[in-house]
Amino acid sequence: MRKIQLGTTDTMITDYCLGTMTWGNQTPEADAHRQMDMALAAGINIVDTAEMYPVNPVRAETVGNTETILGNWNRANPARRGDYILATKITGKNAAFVRMGEDITAASFTAALDASLARLGTEYIDIYQMHWPNRGSYHFRQNWGYDPSAQVKSVTLAHMEEILDAADRMIKAGKMRYFALSNDTVWGVAQWMRLSEERGLPRVISLQNEYSLLCRLYDTDFAELAVNEQLTLLAYSPLAAGLLTGKYQNGAIPEGSRMAGNGDLGGRKSPRVFDAVAAYLDLAQKHGIDPVHMALAFTVQRPFPVSTIFGATTSAQLTRILDGLDVTLSGDILDEIDAIHRAHPLPY
Repeated sequence: MRKIQLGTTDTMITDYCLGTMTWGNQTPEADAHRQMDMALAAGINIVDTAEMYPVNPVRAETVGNTETILGNWNRANPARRGDYILATKITGKNAAFVRMGEDITAASFTAALDASLARLGTEYIDIYQMHWPNRGSYHFRQNWGYDPSAQVKSVTLAHMEEILDAADRMIKAGKMRYFALSNDTVWGVAQWMRLSEERGLPRVISLQNEYSLLCRLYDTDFAELAVNEQLTLLAYSPLAAGLLTGKYQNGAIPEGSRMAGNGDLGGRKSPRVFDAVAAYLDLAQKHGIDPVHMALAFTVQRPFPVSTIFGATTSAQLTRILDGLDVTLSGDILDEIDAIHRAHPLPY
């Protein structure tokens, strides 16, 4: 299993990461624990979760259950906590089911971290991420009407300094190792980095944004920032919420699938997406590659630092994914992928 440097740190992570967001809703605890054993046995050394998980759907009564399930595995396997890098997230504004939807502040940052530590059954979190910024962003299909004109720069920068100070205190207390972001923008990440350098505060080491064959917003300005500033992308939804498996083609909605519980896949289901998926499925078939393996391999062969987060509702699905983690796409296949991307840009 290939390993890459995590940001500017000396920590090495695998280029694939186990995601957990279905644990506690679609995935029962016993199967979740089986997935942990399988992933670690396959060489995976990074696991991602969040305080708001599980999803599909997110409900007030289930918030924190995924961390608790992972924590139960940690409590049952105390000697193995050092075998993997643990990443989790504090939920941001616009999530009324957590802390009444308040902004992330130094106080909530600290309190949420302590709550996650208790649920996760661990003394420290390796990568602590802001799930999304207080000021909002264009992610989750908000790019079509994104309007930052109401932002107040001085307020944003003061907030960033406040959080970096809190992260510094938590790192010094041994409760977290690294500070990171999710669903942020190029300007936002650049400001976090600038402030950390000017004030000698923790540096952003990774960014968790969506990235797949169907969602390639990261390819331009973010790619340049990532290469020059040693920012690692933790790419989520590399299978586009299951679209790239082909299971939703021709109107199919498998029982128990994400689409069965969330009709539009968080806005990913669009009139144009199925033609794009069909083109990628045809390409995989042409070259005799499992489309799941092709989609995942594409993400880790990008020209910027990336570890791709994959999730599996069942251990059977995880077996399929693990079977393809050593797949490498040829230059010819990558050229054909680029041609499809040009023909089907931004399908959702």
